[in-house]
Amino acid sequence: MVWPRLFKNSNTTLCSSGIHTQILSENNLIETNWGNPITLVVSQQGETQKIGTIEQAFYWLRKKWPVADHNRDLAIDYVDAAMHCMVTVGAARKAFLAAAKTAGFMLGDNTTEMSTAR
Repeated sequence: MVWPRLFKNSNTTLCSSGIHTQILSENNLIETNWGNPITLVVSQQGETQKIGTIEQAFYWLRKKWPVADHNRDLAIDYVDAAMHCMVTVGAARKAFLAAAKTAGFMLGDNTTEMSTAR
């Protein structure tokens, strides 16, 4: 395991994979930013869900995903590994996007990465 480097007098952690973690002191929550949010269209009426942190991606993959398939399982593994600084955030995003594609999700207007998903 790669241990994160801590910034002195800061609520930010940077691990060797380049993941920035923000510790939110009010609620004692840790949120790991993974770049621009990925917007999933989650209903036929066009309702969307923004996935802006690794924790949100992990929650959605485990609790709200409409299909249980190989790509979902792989995405769970990659997101979990990124949360533990064992793979890059880019690898986790790519796996998440591949799982979204096979689950039938459309991406919102602000997400341009679907064409690069596996």
